[in-house]
Amino acid sequence: MSTEEKSLNFIEQIIEEDLKNGLSQDKLRFRFPPEPNGYLHVGHASAICLNFGLGIDYQAPVNLRFDDTNPAKEEQEFVDAIKRDVEWLGFKWDKECYASDYFQELYDWAVQFIKDGKAYVDSQTSEEMAKQKGTPTTPGTDSPYRNRSVEENLDLFERMKNGEFEEGSHILRAKIDMASNNMLMRDPIMYRILKKHHHRTGNDWCIYPMYDWAHGESDYLEQISHSFCTLEFLPHRELYDWFLDQIYDSTKVRPKQREFARRNLSHTVVSKRKLLQLVQERHVTAWDDPRMSTISGMRRRGYTPASIRNFANTIGIAKRTNLIDVSLLEFCVREDLNKTAPRVMAVLNPVKLVITNYPEGKEESLEAENSQEDASLGFRQVPFSRELYIEREDFQEEANKKFFRLTLGTEVRLKNAYIIKGESVVKDSEGNITEIHCTYDEDSRSGSGTEASQRKVKGTIHWVSINHAIEAEVRLYDRLFTHENPDGDKEVDFKEYINPNSLEVITGYLEPSLASAKDGDRFQFQRLGYYCVDKDSSSEKLVFNKTVGLRDTWAKVESKE
Repeated sequence: MSTEEKSLNFIEQIIEEDLKNGLSQDKLRFRFPPEPNGYLHVGHASAICLNFGLGIDYQAPVNLRFDDTNPAKEEQEFVDAIKRDVEWLGFKWDKECYASDYFQELYDWAVQFIKDGKAYVDSQTSEEMAKQKGTPTTPGTDSPYRNRSVEENLDLFERMKNGEFEEGSHILRAKIDMASNNMLMRDPIMYRILKKHHHRTGNDWCIYPMYDWAHGESDYLEQISHSFCTLEFLPHRELYDWFLDQIYDSTKVRPKQREFARRNLSHTVVSKRKLLQLVQERHVTAWDDPRMSTISGMRRRGYTPASIRNFANTIGIAKRTNLIDVSLLEFCVREDLNKTAPRVMAVLNPVKLVITNYPEGKEESLEAENSQEDASLGFRQVPFSRELYIEREDFQEEANKKFFRLTLGTEVRLKNAYIIKGESVVKDSEGNITEIHCTYDEDSRSGSGTEASQRKVKGTIHWVSINHAIEAEVRLYDRLFTHENPDGDKEVDFKEYINPNSLEVITGYLEPSLASAKDGDRFQFQRLGYYCVDKDSSSEKLVFNKTVGLRDTWAKVESKE
């Protein structure tokens, strides 16, 4: 660990205790073990930050190991997406490993289990097995096949491997204790028949190991010192240790499984099964839809790796599951973008403004600061002309004293430009304002150093020159779910809480400096929020996603409710 004094979380305390008890520092090795059956989500981001963060703190290697034991659900697409996400978050793994790397070793150990009388082939149906397994309060009963001879078990197991039997006709079970208080110890399944194409081993295998069998043994083969997983695996720890007991060589590092609590995020779901449902039923466009809680969705929305790492560090590691308000994640995003995102001007709800005393046909180039937070980002030139777009919300014909934007008879400053005064409006037949006419103070240009330029007015508003504005599609995203815990009530389908207004698509008008913006570029649209260029953009049409507003408006809505 760093020599700096810091309070240790309980995971770090476990490691420190093991080091004190004789575990050599150079024997520390961690792993992040995703199953490649979907895209990673914000919960995985916390686990990634935990394991790779420990690797950094202890200068220990961290493996990226894919738990690819179920070919029915796994795809190379998911492997590639997971690797991309881990790299994007800023981490490097030591070894890229797969449970499928160890299929032969696992099979050989299973054969030895059979020879030692610790495993048997069961030929019951799944319904029969469920009945004989008992309940949490009543012991199970032995399978009628539990005492098959070693020879028969070896023969059946080899024939299972060779593909002679149909799926579901036989399984291999560990012979442990059908009366155990822990139902996972009641002769758990080690292998099942699956005649599916595997993304790495092809059709070499017709049987595949179960997670509980493959996971701990993979940790052992990789000499992982500490295997950290979420709290639902706490009951599995006894089985994890039992399997290790059967094969452990005392000259090697014995992996230690320890559990931490899931950190669920409000207004989202983080079950891969439910995320898959959202994709398949087209409630969202894809796994990387910016409304999704996936890392790829957050990346596409414009979240930064630093903000997600900071969020993971802020919420920390706990022993009890709790619900984290998504506003905290958005705060971390906002805080990071405030430091790094260049400022630009865009108008998303436009109304035309005409400066009546500005010469027709005249255009000028004004200097605008790219960031108040980072002077090294320098300045850019913004074109100015007689006809502008401003935000419709920035004008009222009549307003109270608390309205500091443009009204008739009052002055405001146009950002980086001049002081203007509202004079009159033009309305359509229905009474809607179509144009605002104003005058400007020619001597008040920002930064000119004139006395007029230093005059104080109560408001500053942004704008774009109509003649120079770039049209763009702007996607305004809101929470995907209206309920803070959409899958918290098992009696209600989580999809009942899908927010019908989670996406609004509008046309925005942007300053021309954004013409060269590329996929993933992030900006602050001044006074509006943070936005990033979406991958759907082309040279003919820019598409921007709203990342997060300048303030947490959702909290205000919820407090009113």
